[in-house]
Amino acid sequence: MGATLLIMAAGMGSRYGGNKQVDGLGPNGEILMEYSIYDAIRAGFDHVVFVIKPGMQDLIASICGDRIAKKVKVDYAFQDFSSVPSFYKIPAERVKPFGTVHAVLVAKDVIHQPFCVLNADDYYGVSAFKAAYDRLQTMKPEGEACMVGYMLKNTVSKNGTVSRGVCKSDANGYLTEVVETLKIKLCENGEIRDIDEGEPGKLLDPEAPASMNFWGFTPWFFTKLEAYFNDFLKGLAPDAIKAEALLPRMVDDLMKANELKVSVLTTDAQWFGVTYKEDKPNVQASLKALHDGGVYPASLHE
Repeated sequence: MGATLLIMAAGMGSRYGGNKQVDGLGPNGEILMEYSIYDAIRAGFDHVVFVIKPGMQDLIASICGDRIAKKVKVDYAFQDFSSVPSFYKIPAERVKPFGTVHAVLVAKDVIHQPFCVLNADDYYGVSAFKAAYDRLQTMKPEGEACMVGYMLKNTVSKNGTVSRGVCKSDANGYLTEVVETLKIKLCENGEIRDIDEGEPGKLLDPEAPASMNFWGFTPWFFTKLEAYFNDFLKGLAPDAIKAEALLPRMVDDLMKANELKVSVLTTDAQWFGVTYKEDKPNVQASLKALHDGGVYPASLHE
């Protein structure tokens, strides 16, 4: 059985100040999602889906889509307002997309096998993809999912607040709770706090598993996505022009309703990413070290 990699690349990168999804960070100008694709293919994934904004296909195809299409099947899905159900009237002031639930949902017509979802602007680590692929092969067709977890302390930025799904799991390695936490701050004293309602904020466990939107699902999940997204839209206030339907919140709701059981995959994978422009030099240095250490070939473009 094969597996699909769905890459969410339609984000606007507002905090970063530019289109970070296509910013070359590797020693030969590689963008972050090229590493995810490389690692996924060597783990066994045979299909890649790019979720992008309209107008981005030629750019993504020229950067990596056409090249990887020689090795695996490639599809493009578009996250825009045209895929929003007709019963919902989009406010004229609305600019922001409708979040990660909507991003995954727009790919429902091109995915017909177990699949993983991840962000375009994160580096997830080699072993994470092998662990995810192996779990996809054993998941039940309905009611099961998986998540690659990373320690919260390894996912924060010294350059500003970050949004993470802070998780709890049971003794058997199953997810019990995901709290989508929107303003996580790394303090000067090393503490990690949720400052969403003001400082000093709630102290968070640095060792807690955090969701970096690396999820594994089966095609059954699309039915749940559609129902959840429709309910989300029906509940939106007319002036909610920035509200988003987020995967971690949806997963948490389904778990609480006993409709989904999620295994937490622990790996020795190293995560890093770019939230702010100030994060860029550290990411570039880390990627170069991985190339120099033989984790990756001299160039991913060869």
